[in-house]
Amino acid sequence: MMPRKQRCRWIDSYPDHWSFSPAEPSESGPVVMSLDEYEAIRLLDHLGLTQEACAARMGVARTTVTAIYDSARKKLADALVNGKTLQIRGGSYRLAVHPGESMMQKGHDDMRIAATYENGDIFQHFGRTEQFKLYDVENGTIVREQIVDTNGSGHGALAGFLKAAQVDALICGGIGMGAQMALAEAGITLYGGVTGSADAAARALASGSLQYDPEAVCDHHHGEGHDCGHHGEEGTGCGHGCGHHE
Repeated sequence: MMPRKQRCRWIDSYPDHWSFSPAEPSESGPVVMSLDEYEAIRLLDHLGLTQEACAARMGVARTTVTAIYDSARKKLADALVNGKTLQIRGGSYRLAVHPGESMMQKGHDDMRIAATYENGDIFQHFGRTEQFKLYDVENGTIVREQIVDTNGSGHGALAGFLKAAQVDALICGGIGMGAQMALAEAGITLYGGVTGSADAAARALASGSLQYDPEAVCDHHHGEGHDCGHHGEEGTGCGHGCGHHE
């Protein structure tokens, strides 16, 4: 008999913060908390939901929420008591984010590029962008364009919006570590440190000639807890199908 496929758990958005470390971390390896475990902690302990309400939000049975929550709390205890770095990534989940009915339809073989957008140019601070411009590319040529308003604030919410919009690559200016890790988890390729015309940058990326800075970070701190750094470890989450991702 084949084992039963694990059911995906709905999460509201990606976290803004993906790694936590004590001042003097243990030499042992990090504790890895999955995104569905993080969501259970967020809903139950941070928002104060009951286990029944949490189960409804995540689309699973109450007994499943209990198991997820117990696992997450043991990992938190291990990190706190033993001084280990806590990292959040992977898991069996699906984002509860929808791009909206007005989103242009993406072709099956198209590449979708997004650019942080303001008055025709690349907006320089990902976490504060109010608009993205989307470009669908077919055989190296842009065939469709659309400007869309963002439906949330914060790095995790914006990365979730791009994931739901089926974006494959993001062009931006400065971007912090949390946002980079969220994009990596979403499977979106990042092209940072770009300035000037968004349309020109998208055409350059479509033709394979875009000049960008792979080490670009955000140099404008716009809120408590904003952190800057380099790319996080890549991952994909459930994406458009369900499965377990380490």
